[in-house]
Amino acid sequence: MLDFFWNLGSFIVALGILITAHEYGHFWVARRCDIKVERFSIGFGKAIWRKVGQDGTEYVVAMIPLGGYVKMLDERVEDVPEELKDQAFNRKTVWQRIAVVSAGPIANFLFAIVALYLMYIIGVPSLKPVIDTTKPNTPAAQISIDQPMQILAVSGQKVRNWEEVNLALVSHIGGDEVEITLAPLSENIANNSVGKTYSIDIRQWKFDPDKESPISALGLGFYRPGIEPTIALVSKGSAAEIAGLKVGDEIIAINGSQYHDWNEFVDVIQKSADKTVQLKVLRDNQQISLDVTPQAQKNAAGETIGIVGVSPTQIDWPESMRFQLEYGIVDSFTAAADKTWQLTVVSFKMIGKIFTGDVSVKNLSGPISIAQGAGTSADYGFVYFLGFIALISVNLGIINLMPLPVLDGGHLLYYFIEVITGKPVPEKVQDIGFRFGAAMLLLLMSVALFNDFSRL
Repeated sequence: MLDFFWNLGSFIVALGILITAHEYGHFWVARRCDIKVERFSIGFGKAIWRKVGQDGTEYVVAMIPLGGYVKMLDERVEDVPEELKDQAFNRKTVWQRIAVVSAGPIANFLFAIVALYLMYIIGVPSLKPVIDTTKPNTPAAQISIDQPMQILAVSGQKVRNWEEVNLALVSHIGGDEVEITLAPLSENIANNSVGKTYSIDIRQWKFDPDKESPISALGLGFYRPGIEPTIALVSKGSAAEIAGLKVGDEIIAINGSQYHDWNEFVDVIQKSADKTVQLKVLRDNQQISLDVTPQAQKNAAGETIGIVGVSPTQIDWPESMRFQLEYGIVDSFTAAADKTWQLTVVSFKMIGKIFTGDVSVKNLSGPISIAQGAGTSADYGFVYFLGFIALISVNLGIINLMPLPVLDGGHLLYYFIEVITGKPVPEKVQDIGFRFGAAMLLLLMSVALFNDFSRL
């Protein structure tokens, strides 16, 4: 329940910030075009706070935080006094109207740059993208790995951490090949190696983003520090606690066989649902024998596996692999603008791949998934939350540019038609378009919500 309220609160904060940025874009340009703004509202429904500014605009915060709007003087909506008609939106030139409507999405892209700028100024704790294996029967299986290798670039695009690798790979979904540049971790540290580039055939590359990342689906095995057989966590009420396992116990044997590695231990436990497993542990320099019965549980594939509720001691990441991703005052702006451009390009490509069938509509996410993402990123820390809202801001800007009449992109489509033809699109045609746009938007939202609930 606590997670629910944390996610909800983080979602409301993130959405409120993004809506404010979007609507302020419309508001700011409207004022510069001498259009009278009657109301600036964050949220819908009953007002929980309101104030009339010296400019005559009513500023409102409403109860339903799922959107916002800027109400401008418009003769198509209400009667306008003669002395105010020159301040009505509909009386402005088509290029002024285009500027006002496009300012909302543009504000979202600019806000993403600001959020990423702050993130890079503060610095993001990061890990170098290092692999130590490639998985058989995957596209990357052709690469032979005999030592930890750092990924330096993906198809010529430099990558510094796993997030950048993931973003670069996603943009290649549905393509024919992807190039991965690798260098031995030790060599890259010592000599700043340019690495060796491998071309990977990805025509048969398919993966389910709900179950795996594009990195693991491609067949690249994450390097992880070693795992010690010492118990670091025992879950309350778990099979391990019932059997008497304690934090600090060192596993030395399982079912009479000497312990070799943690993966082997996990494999035995998962295959022993509701069956007794004999463990021998070292506690305070004394060997103790314990019988544990793994509890049966369904995994993501619907298979029954055993779990005992313990976690091992993880060896710390080497200092050579950890770094702080940060820039100076000037370079942070360049990096933020570049990252915003990358996010925009990848998002447009993903939308295109949904229409071509290269990406399933199951990848669409709705408010529940966004709320979970907001809560998780906020839980990790402020810099991660900044990165999250930058990503959502870019996507909000792109969605609003879609040529659906109910969105900003639909209004822009009508205005550009007016630029070409020299006259406004007939109101009947606009009305039909708005109905169609609303139906399409409702359909997309329904699919996204269905996906959200199916992931719960």
